[in-house]
Amino acid sequence: MIPTILDGYVRGDREFFRGHAICHDATELEDVDRFIDRIMPFMNLYQDLLDAGVDWLAEAAAACNRRGVSPWVSIRMNDYHGHKNLEGSFFNVPLLKNLEMRLKHSAYSPSMYEPGYRTGLNYEKAEVRDLMMAQIREVVEDYDYEGLELDWWRQPLCCEPNASSETIEMMSDWLREVRALTQRRAQETGRPFPFGLRIPSQLETLKSIGLDVVTLCQEGTIDFVKPSGFWCTSWEMPHDTLRQKLGERVAIYGVMELGANPLPTYAPEIDYTHHIRYFTSNHEMMRANAAGKLVLGADGIEWFNFYCTDSAHIPGLISDYTALSGMGDLDKLRGQPKHYTFSMSGHGLVLPPYEVTPQLPTTLGKWWNRSFRLPMCAEPGDRGLELVIQVVLKVGDPDEILPVAFNGCWPRLEHAATNELLYPCGCLTQLTLAHQGYNFRFPVELVRDGWNEITIENGNEESLTIVCIELAIRPIET
Repeated sequence: MIPTILDGYVRGDREFFRGHAICHDATELEDVDRFIDRIMPFMNLYQDLLDAGVDWLAEAAAACNRRGVSPWVSIRMNDYHGHKNLEGSFFNVPLLKNLEMRLKHSAYSPSMYEPGYRTGLNYEKAEVRDLMMAQIREVVEDYDYEGLELDWWRQPLCCEPNASSETIEMMSDWLREVRALTQRRAQETGRPFPFGLRIPSQLETLKSIGLDVVTLCQEGTIDFVKPSGFWCTSWEMPHDTLRQKLGERVAIYGVMELGANPLPTYAPEIDYTHHIRYFTSNHEMMRANAAGKLVLGADGIEWFNFYCTDSAHIPGLISDYTALSGMGDLDKLRGQPKHYTFSMSGHGLVLPPYEVTPQLPTTLGKWWNRSFRLPMCAEPGDRGLELVIQVVLKVGDPDEILPVAFNGCWPRLEHAATNELLYPCGCLTQLTLAHQGYNFRFPVELVRDGWNEITIENGNEESLTIVCIELAIRPIET
């Protein structure tokens, strides 16, 4: 019997959820009770379906089919939402309670963000592989799905690091068994059944934990991959380089994650500061992130965590589902306003060593200069658009002489200081008091398809910190 998240739950049993409260940082009694007050009604909705005999996994596939959508299913390979209480959180698969089934060496530094977050199930154990294969077999053979994704970003934990060639081949054989399942299903239904992985882009790091993605793609075991960031979307995902490594036969999709980056921003109307922008509230950011992936050769766009903006219940911060239409069409994106930014290092929101290494924040000493690369799409020159580059510094940093160049043009000194974001993200419209923005204007014709380069020079006597760089394609100011 495959375990489920509500095994053992009796409606109204508050104690069933108490052990998970610490995973939401609720430790005081009042906070724990408030957490239970929130989660129990939500989980009761699923209990309602169970009591009524409704299989929501089957209903999801049926709903897609009624609307002409090919239903694919995604399985998290090492979900760790209950990692702060492995014994007591109802989120955890029972096998996690067994220390012998868990990884012991994935946390490579004692000072890293929550080393315990890296101690998930160890796929070197046959019991772990058997459990996950049973789940995979059930959704492939017993449901009407037409594609399978194994999600190795929740979490990127597989085997112990520095896996041997024998361990890597063992995992490859296991994934070939999954491929055989999907091929048999395709033969039974007469429909293709694509099989792929959602993964970090650091392919050698994945191989170190047992996942030889390059070989699996090149030999035809894998039909598609979805390289992504952990919680923040990637703005510099090297789709062009990944194509060179993985070959032409595999589809490589661009993934848009919920978070823009860890730049905190401010909503003056509700006097609220948020540590991250949920950019499903920002059409311009969505267009820019999609364009930066498509222009490097992404075969399509996948959204991840789109709904989480709404679940945060922040006034004025709402996901706009109408914006999903057309995000995979680069031609339609050209000529529309966009808001690019850069990936940033950020405590808990970026998960090294699996991420594309962020270029920001960074420090420039006196007379230092530095270049930053970002994929963008070229824009038509007849739409009345311009490029605005916003350099975000720490408040108090020297700002008088700050030459900025774009794609090798002559550096510009003229700028306008501002605390306004280039485009609002729902209710979030301003930088926080800790930061100051400086806007530089350039002709939109300088933007080219593919990688673009921003060069910043510190001409001041003192060092400064470039916290972030943001770029807007927007109507020319008059």
